[in-house]
Amino acid sequence: MTTIAPSSGEPVGRLLGWLGLRSPRNGESQPAAEPGGVRDLARLTRRDLVEAIGTFLIDNDLDVTPANLILAHSAFSGKNPRLARQITARTGNGGLTQIWLDELTDEVADTSAQAELERLMARLETNLDAFQAQSKTAHKQAVDYGSELEQHVSDLEQLQKTGQIVSNLADLAKTMLERTRKAEDDMRKSEEEAKLLRRSLERAKRDAEIDYLTGLPNRRAFEELLEVQYREAQMAMEPLSVAFCDIDNFKAINDAHGHEAGDRVLKTIADTLSQISDDQCHVARHGGEEFVMLFRGKNPAAAAERLDQAREHLAARRLINRKTDEPFGQITFSGGVADIFGFGDARAALKAADDALYLAKQNGRNRIEIAASG
Repeated sequence: MTTIAPSSGEPVGRLLGWLGLRSPRNGESQPAAEPGGVRDLARLTRRDLVEAIGTFLIDNDLDVTPANLILAHSAFSGKNPRLARQITARTGNGGLTQIWLDELTDEVADTSAQAELERLMARLETNLDAFQAQSKTAHKQAVDYGSELEQHVSDLEQLQKTGQIVSNLADLAKTMLERTRKAEDDMRKSEEEAKLLRRSLERAKRDAEIDYLTGLPNRRAFEELLEVQYREAQMAMEPLSVAFCDIDNFKAINDAHGHEAGDRVLKTIADTLSQISDDQCHVARHGGEEFVMLFRGKNPAAAAERLDQAREHLAARRLINRKTDEPFGQITFSGGVADIFGFGDARAALKAADDALYLAKQNGRNRIEIAASG
C-alpha cells in the first residue's frame, strides 16, 4: 500500500518536539524566548535539554552513568535523530531497559569505530601518496646519477695517461657506481612495495565499503554514490528518488529465533531488494535492519510502485527457520520515498524519506509512504 505522507510526519510525543522533528500539537506548550533575546532562548534550550535527559533517566529507572548520559545527549540534542526515534519507540512500548540501552550503546560505538577507521585509512592513503611520489623521484634521480657516473668511469678508463691519480679516481668511481646501483635497486624495491601497499589499501577500501553480512554496499559507499548521482541527475535534468526501508518487528524475530536467524532474515531482505536493483536503481544497507535505495530516472510515485512490488513479494513468502523448522511467520518491511530535488538538498530529502518511513510504521507497517515535497 502506498500513500502520501505529510512532510512533517505525525506527533509522537514531546521528545520529537525537543528534537525539532515535528511541530507541537494544538494546546501543547512550546518554550518561548524570555526577555533578552537569543541568549536567553539558548539558556532556556539548555535548561530544557538537561531537564529532558534527567527525566528520561529517572522515568526509565536508568543509572546515571557516562554511557547513558552520552547516549541520552545524542538523542535529545538532535545529534542522532535515528537514535532518538529508536528510544521514543521503545519508551512508547514500555520496553526500554538498561540491557537494551547497553546494546544500543554498542551499536553506536561500532558506528563511531567505523568512522575512525575510515579517517585513519584516508590519512594513510595521503601519506602513501607522498611516499610513493618521493620514492619515484629518488629512483629516477638515482638512475640518472648512475648513468652519468658510469660514463665518467668509461672516460677515465680510456685515458692514455694511466698515472696513479687517474687509477685511484677510476677505482673510486667504480666503488661509487656499485653503491649507486645498489641504492637504485633499493629505491626500485621501495617503489614496488609502495605500489603493493597501495593495492592492499585499495582492497581494504573496497572491503570497508561492503557490508560483511549482506554483501551490499554500506552507508559510506551509498553516501559517496549519492553525491555522484545527485550531480549527474541534476545536470541531465532526470528524476532522482530515495527510499528508506526498515524490517517490521525485527527485534521480535531476534528474540524468538535468535540473532543468527535474524541475520538470515536480513540477508533475505537484502536479496529481495537486490532483485529490483540495476544500473539505475541502487540498494545499500544503511545500518541495523534499515536499507536505503536510490532510483535514478524515476519520480517518487514510480519508485514507490517498484518498491511496493518487492514488499508484496516478500510479504507473500512464508519463511522457515531451517535450523529449528519453525516458521518465521510473515516477514515484512515498511518504506518511505522522497523526491531528491523536491527539497533543499540531498540531506533534507534523506530526512524526508526517513520521516515517511516512520509514518509508515505508525500507520500499521508493511506499507510504503511518499513524502510530500518540502
